[in-house]
Amino acid sequence: MPLHELLDVAPVTPRTRPSPRPTLAGRWLDLVERVGNRCPDPILLFLVALAATWGLSALLAGIDFGVLDPRNGQPLRINDQLTLVAMSAFLANMTVTYVTFPPLGMVLVMVLGVGLAERSGLLAAALRGVLAVAPVRLLTPLVVLAAIVAHVLSDSALVIVLPLAAALFYVAGRHPLLGIVASFAPLSGLLFGSLLPQSLDAILAGFTEGGARLIDPAFRVTPLNNYWLAAAIALAAVPATWWMVDRTIAPRVADIVVDGDPALMPSAPPLTAPERRGLWGAALACLAVLGAVAWAAWPAGSPLRGADGSLTGAGAPLMRGMTPILLVLAAVPALVYGRVAGTMRTHRDAIEGMSATMASMNYYLVMVFFAALFTRTFAESNIGALVAVTGADALRASGLPGAITILGVVGLTFALDVIVPSASAKWALLAPILVPMLMSAGLSPHLTQAAFRIGDGPMNLMSPLFPYFPLVLAFCRRYVTTCGLGTIMALVLPLGVMYLGLQVAMLMAWWALGLPLGVGAGYAVP
Repeated sequence: MPLHELLDVAPVTPRTRPSPRPTLAGRWLDLVERVGNRCPDPILLFLVALAATWGLSALLAGIDFGVLDPRNGQPLRINDQLTLVAMSAFLANMTVTYVTFPPLGMVLVMVLGVGLAERSGLLAAALRGVLAVAPVRLLTPLVVLAAIVAHVLSDSALVIVLPLAAALFYVAGRHPLLGIVASFAPLSGLLFGSLLPQSLDAILAGFTEGGARLIDPAFRVTPLNNYWLAAAIALAAVPATWWMVDRTIAPRVADIVVDGDPALMPSAPPLTAPERRGLWGAALACLAVLGAVAWAAWPAGSPLRGADGSLTGAGAPLMRGMTPILLVLAAVPALVYGRVAGTMRTHRDAIEGMSATMASMNYYLVMVFFAALFTRTFAESNIGALVAVTGADALRASGLPGAITILGVVGLTFALDVIVPSASAKWALLAPILVPMLMSAGLSPHLTQAAFRIGDGPMNLMSPLFPYFPLVLAFCRRYVTTCGLGTIMALVLPLGVMYLGLQVAMLMAWWALGLPLGVGAGYAVP
């Protein structure tokens, strides 16, 4: 029986793309999609960016810009990447640069767990179980909420939530690209909105405290200094994203043909008795793994804790080992399910599942090689640091009123996200300048950090150089083989604009009402 009949929903049928939509926004997104899809492959974009970095570094090297590097207090200079020494280091470190590129190892390790879950049938059975109890009309807000909660998993969440969301939408009779958009947008474009504390909170709070102590050596900043605003933004983003996805983006994807390999598509027949037993076994196995981690982490002297006793700090082994922990959390229930449900009878079935999923990452592996080379070269050149420090100095010299300056911090961060996607790297450069500057104007470091976090994220949905776009493209092409970068950007760009506007509006309203930003955090310097 066809999938759409099992689910009692209309199938996704091929349709020809209509003429440009009559609305101005629709025509603009059509233009973004056409231009984006006509652009060279992202691999070539990274190569062009690498060549531009080489050229710019050679032109700007040796120039005294009259600014200090806030990371070491020394004059900030551009490092020429076309010298014989730099090119020798580039070639000698090429392999290490590739294999140590942060997104690569994390993604591949997580893919092993996802492969086991797919091969055992656990993923498909779990999706069918969810559809049995969750109304299809509430699918979008549930996926959005799950993505926001998954912020606690850091970048690992992209490898877990995106394929699950796509499969969930597909078996529900909706377009799988909608599921990817509904999960990717809040995961990468709404980094500030979160219901649970995350390791990034502690990292950024440390930089904020360091900047504040340039003015007040006794100033303290906690990782929860922006929590109340972040939680409110997360809750407001769920209905806003739901409305945007179902009302604005759904009509666009309705015309995109799903032409992936039918053998790889998830299905939704009713759960059998062995599958139900397998799900119960997998749930118990998941609880056992979680219990083991909790038992190991609970003692005050646990080796999973950081030097300060924290479990969620940036240096805590628990946080640094989160990716392999998630691998175990996926692999153990998958193996138990496969054994109980009878879908995996030997170790060869498990190996075959991991190998098959890894084989689908070929394009990603090639693209990441060039992304890693560009990222390392750009960081070594100091061009991004120069742009960040120069922009911060210009904002300081503008003498604008407090509220306008806060909006300037948002805009500066938003613009810098194109060339410095890492939140911690940007704040390491900006905090020593912006935090004491705004403290001198009477504005608290907590407010400055909130403005920074609002600007950090939405650009990820608009920049083709975002390091995780290759991963998103790989997931999309499992369902739409001709999906291009322009197609994805046209789908998520409205959400990026909406997230920026929503967060700025909420910050201004929060400030006007005098609501607390977070734990022990106000708007003015005490």
